[in-house]
Amino acid sequence: MSENVHQRAQQLFAQSLVEGLNAAEQTLLEGHLRECPNCAQQTVATRELLSALRNVPVATPSDLAARTQLRVHLRAQEFAQTSNSGLLLWIITAASWLLGVLSAPLVWRGFAWLGAEFHVPKTVLQLGFVLWWTVPALVAVAAVLHQRAAAQTGVSVPHELGSTRGKNV
Repeated sequence: MSENVHQRAQQLFAQSLVEGLNAAEQTLLEGHLRECPNCAQQTVATRELLSALRNVPVATPSDLAARTQLRVHLRAQEFAQTSNSGLLLWIITAASWLLGVLSAPLVWRGFAWLGAEFHVPKTVLQLGFVLWWTVPALVAVAAVLHQRAAAQTGVSVPHELGSTRGKNV
């Protein structure tokens, strides 16, 4: 038999252990296992191994469920805080741009008056006007970077739970 038939049988056997097989696949697998003693032997050995592994006792901490619930709760709180602050950041950004657009004619007139009154070169005035628009964007970028840095530090754990930090929970 070709190598592909054996590989297909192994794939079907693995699938039968995890997901189950439809009738056609089950028939194909059973037919191959009747004809191929090597694959049948591997199947029996795998089933015996899985049975032995299922019988191995696994010790878990008595407070595992409580610790897991606490971690999930803390993570949900952290997510809620970051999503709320993200919404607030979008609102502030939108307000900043709206005010910038509405105030542009007044700001331009102010810069024109400043240039006429103090004889400031036109390029300096244009640079000042561009900075008037970019500074709020730079502040918003700084706020986003600060928020991401704060989110990466994680949520502080209360003192009595601090002993679980760094351990697999």
